[in-house]
Amino acid sequence: MTNTSPARAWSQLQAGNARFIAGAPLHPHQDAERRAQTAGSQAPVATVFGCSDSRLAAEIIFDLGLGDAFVIRNAGQVISESVLGSIEYAVAVLHVPLLVVMSHDSCGAVRAAIDSAAPDADRLPPHIADLIAPIVPAVRRVAGDEVADPSTVDSSEVAREHVKDTISELLRRSELTAQAVADGELAIIGANYRLSDGTVTSHLVVGEV
Repeated sequence: MTNTSPARAWSQLQAGNARFIAGAPLHPHQDAERRAQTAGSQAPVATVFGCSDSRLAAEIIFDLGLGDAFVIRNAGQVISESVLGSIEYAVAVLHVPLLVVMSHDSCGAVRAAIDSAAPDADRLPPHIADLIAPIVPAVRRVAGDEVADPSTVDSSEVAREHVKDTISELLRRSELTAQAVADGELAIIGANYRLSDGTVTSHLVVGEV
């Protein structure tokens, strides 16, 4: 069990991201000693729920190592039963104090959700359509019900709105997670990763950080 507070955990992630941006990562906790230390247990400082995009590797972005982050990923970082179970495991069993829900620019899942809202949109394969369905409400709020030209829709704004929806759905569906936030044991940060320069910026905080 980690004794790190949400604030200290976020500071650690921010410091690591600053090193990554500067091109001066320390690559901590990536040696044989750390491997041995974590062979029997883990005490990650943060849970990172992000997109499966190959450019969004949390341990690299935040300059972390073995045992530092409990990472959950799927395309478009959409809530599912497996995601809810994984987050509840991090909260209730591992007592991780911080959850970062992280989107990124140029997200293929977000772009697919935007394109699907056009009147002449091609039919998507069924599992992809199911995957992006939770992103469509964010598209509607940003672009309206009629998306005549998907290319004019700001995908970064859609991504930020979708993060808000994801966090809201998590708190609605997971009483355990919501209670941990209410008790001050967990904080949730909605963030966005910028591919061009590696910057992670927060735009939503739930709980005390």
